[in-house]
Amino acid sequence: MAVHIRLARHGTKKAPFFRIVVTDHRNPRDGSHLENIGTFHPAAEGVLNLDRSRLEYWQKQGAQPSHTLAQLLKKNPAAPAQP
Repeated sequence: MAVHIRLARHGTKKAPFFRIVVTDHRNPRDGSHLENIGTFHPAAEGVLNLDRSRLEYWQKQGAQPSHTLAQLLKKNPAAPAQP
């Protein structure tokens, strides 16, 4: 089973928000998913809320982020760890 990490669109017409989900690549965009690991609100200045530990876990398991999600992660790198 190929697992992908991608965006699932929710919200209303002209006011979307996206959930960052882990899903089988054969499922439709807004279909069933294995886990919800965050949200993205493009209208609110591109606010990205993400559980980085779960993202790392799924990537270690072989899940591949979608191209769009990879670009979002590149724009919003993880904050450095606080000592």
